[in-house]
Amino acid sequence: MMTSLLDLKPQLSSVGRSYIQSTPEMSNIGLLEGDWVWLKKVTDGQKVTAVNQSTRSVFSSYREMRHENLNLYVGLFLDAGIFATVTEHCPRGSLADILEDGSMRLDWMFKSSLLMDLIKGMKYLHMNRLSHGRLKSRNCMVDGRFVLKVSDYGLPMILHSQNLHPVEEPHDLLWTAPELLREPVRGGTIPADVFSFAIIIQEVILRTPPYAMMDMPAHEILQRLKAPPPLCRPVICVDEAPAECLSLMTSCWTEDPDQRPTFHDIYKQFRGINRGKKANIIDSMLRMLEQYSSNLEDLIRERTDELEIERTKTDKLISQLLPKSVAQSLKKGKAVTPEHYADSTLYFSDIVGFTTISALSEPIEVVDLLNDLYTMFDAIIASHDVYKVETIGDAYMVASGVPTRNGQRHAAEVSNMSLDILHAIGAFKIKHMPEIKVKIRIGLHSGPVVAGVVGLTMPRYCLFGDTVTTASHLEASGLPYRIHISLCTMKILTSLKLGYKMEKRKSQVKGAEDTFWLAGRDGFTKPLPVPPDLAGG
Repeated sequence: MMTSLLDLKPQLSSVGRSYIQSTPEMSNIGLLEGDWVWLKKVTDGQKVTAVNQSTRSVFSSYREMRHENLNLYVGLFLDAGIFATVTEHCPRGSLADILEDGSMRLDWMFKSSLLMDLIKGMKYLHMNRLSHGRLKSRNCMVDGRFVLKVSDYGLPMILHSQNLHPVEEPHDLLWTAPELLREPVRGGTIPADVFSFAIIIQEVILRTPPYAMMDMPAHEILQRLKAPPPLCRPVICVDEAPAECLSLMTSCWTEDPDQRPTFHDIYKQFRGINRGKKANIIDSMLRMLEQYSSNLEDLIRERTDELEIERTKTDKLISQLLPKSVAQSLKKGKAVTPEHYADSTLYFSDIVGFTTISALSEPIEVVDLLNDLYTMFDAIIASHDVYKVETIGDAYMVASGVPTRNGQRHAAEVSNMSLDILHAIGAFKIKHMPEIKVKIRIGLHSGPVVAGVVGLTMPRYCLFGDTVTTASHLEASGLPYRIHISLCTMKILTSLKLGYKMEKRKSQVKGAEDTFWLAGRDGFTKPLPVPPDLAGG
């Protein structure tokens, strides 16, 4: 068969190298019926005018070879005196190209995959009683799927039939078995292919050219190979590859051809080195992807759990700053409409003499004082159905019935909380002033309020209405260690019949509404600090 490839692409450079000389300025890549092919050009200084019948016959036998690890012959090329074999184009180039590419990481899985492909290709050739003749890393081509394919098999016989005898340089013979260096055999021998394979193993393991560690010119190495002793072989450290692989390599380049293993034996031994695992890069990549996918699922599950924990923390923090219903609306980007609450009770308290304490303290000590005090208050209100509205300086504001409506319980919840706070404040000590007692005033009032969110940056949940003003006034006009409640709150507590102890405060303003002191509750046995007005101080 003879094919003329006229649609050559001279702008494309060669993807591989050959021991056969080629014209540098001409491309080795062409198109045949839409598929890229590789041209291996042959020259021995004379032009080829025709392809003889013997060449056609020899080439036809090789063209019929079919195996996934053989780079199949497509045809012969003859044009303008240029003769070339045409094979499938392998875009990754040759094995030598890959080994020389320092940017490509090759682990043992990758290397063993390439070697196994080479073994299977050579095993197929030898099963058909065909030797390669010039096996080397330069004619082991790698396709786009990183499958190695043996190329140029039988090429010496094709060239001989065409009466072409290209001259080979010494460095092109470094893969040749010693017995062929002494007495060349046309087309090579099967044991000689095994020797060439051993040299390729050295290249793959070390990623260096043959005999590179000897630092000798090629012609001297060839001379030593021809005339032992001593034997001239590459030197490889034992930690460069699995011991079984090094042992296999050594047995393949033994001096006696009859002692070298066959590729059938090599195939079985190499499978043992890989412990029966498939040494195919695509299969290995798929296994790695499956493992990665499994690991990724675990990682996603782990990260999702972590995200859920962080989301819970965030929601908890937001719920401490804003009511839950308000926070949900803001997170969804919805506007929060002000809401009217007809029944609620408000709590206000502040520290008596706070200005004096601040003047006698360092700023950081004031911050510590307020943090300790209100942390204690926060722990107390957690056990009551109340909502902490805000703290401003030494002022502390709490509401019940807002934002969660709880019927008439709001007054009882705030009153119970106030008694607990008053009990706790009696034992509270200032760290930097342990001798000074912290005294607070508390004011309670019940009534309607309007609640809404104010601001977009650092939004605040605020309460508005006369109830807020009245409760604040009750606190301001109260006395230390006293819970000052309004007439409205007193009536609600009385209606609940829970045994609250309330005393009418003597009004100092004629015509003003009566107010009361909340002094305790039936069943409340915690000691309360004695107000200074009752202690005579």
